[in-house]
Amino acid sequence: MECPPIPNISYAQFGERLNKEVLAQRIPIKGSFELTFRCNLHCAHCYCNLPLNDQEAIENELMTEEIFNIFDQIAEAGCLWLLITGGEPLLRKDFLEIYTYVKKKGLLITLFTNGTLITQEVADYLAEWQPFSVEITLYGATKDTYESVTRIPGSFKRCKRGIDLLLERKIPLGLKTMMMTLNHNELFQIREYAEELGVKFRFDPTLNPRLDGSKTPCKFRLSPEEVVKLDLADEKRVKEWREYCEKFTGSFHADGLFTCGAGVSTFHMDPYGQLSACEMTRFQQYDLRCGSFKEGWYQSIPEFLTLKSKGDYLCGQCELISLCDQCPGWASLENGNPEAPVEYLCQIAHLRAEAFNTKKP
Repeated sequence: MECPPIPNISYAQFGERLNKEVLAQRIPIKGSFELTFRCNLHCAHCYCNLPLNDQEAIENELMTEEIFNIFDQIAEAGCLWLLITGGEPLLRKDFLEIYTYVKKKGLLITLFTNGTLITQEVADYLAEWQPFSVEITLYGATKDTYESVTRIPGSFKRCKRGIDLLLERKIPLGLKTMMMTLNHNELFQIREYAEELGVKFRFDPTLNPRLDGSKTPCKFRLSPEEVVKLDLADEKRVKEWREYCEKFTGSFHADGLFTCGAGVSTFHMDPYGQLSACEMTRFQQYDLRCGSFKEGWYQSIPEFLTLKSKGDYLCGQCELISLCDQCPGWASLENGNPEAPVEYLCQIAHLRAEAFNTKKP
């Protein structure tokens, strides 16, 4: 019997078809996992970084076997893509053991790292057990700018070395950066460097407060005008924003706190076993040490996502919600209230609407 031909489709088409199939069944197909909040850098803007030898953090982090147990559960539940991030995930002494375990479960791994701890040994191992992709954050095109962000001497050289080690082994690599007052003048130099290397590049121009409530990162925010100026200076970004505006802006009304897809097919886990709908939403979590992933995913998170607005939730009625990063998680970090709009994001959304000729409310 002759087998039917295998359809020739792109990875993007495959992902889109798969997502459509799993949404209706609410399968947790994509997850992210912060292995640690600790980091060997001390970035000015970071929302979570703790000292690399923070003993309290080390004692509270999930143990290796606990992580293995969670991986077993998420794989059984249908997870296919897993982002491993931090802090700096390579700080954990058992990183390669953890990485190997999840690879053997058949999950597609994306690794976020600052690149400074990538040695020849680590690079060789990743070449043998290749991840779906690795993303390294490059905070500057020059040593002075990069280290004005990381505040660790020698970190620029180590980051560049990590990039080279991965490229030499043809490991799928992308570069990204956070834009802030300390480095925004080097954005296009960083992008040119990525293009010379032949790797993908993206940037994010908005900073949120720390998880512990500190507003320190906000001191390094670009103004709303500067954020939109960066949008307009990038032809590819302009094209993407205009296409997005045509597709998603318009009249929209909701009385629920959550208007995004968080918790529908995606989930997030922190270093201490707390499960949440997404990385930003930390004000209500499920403790995986006291229960199962199945209970958290099918019982706790759905109850959380059905929360209704208690007051006049302006963002749920805004026609420009798709043009900003406004969400209950960010609002909770910024204002201590998941319903209170983040004024900074509102300003950016309105400026974007004007810049991209989108109807303003």
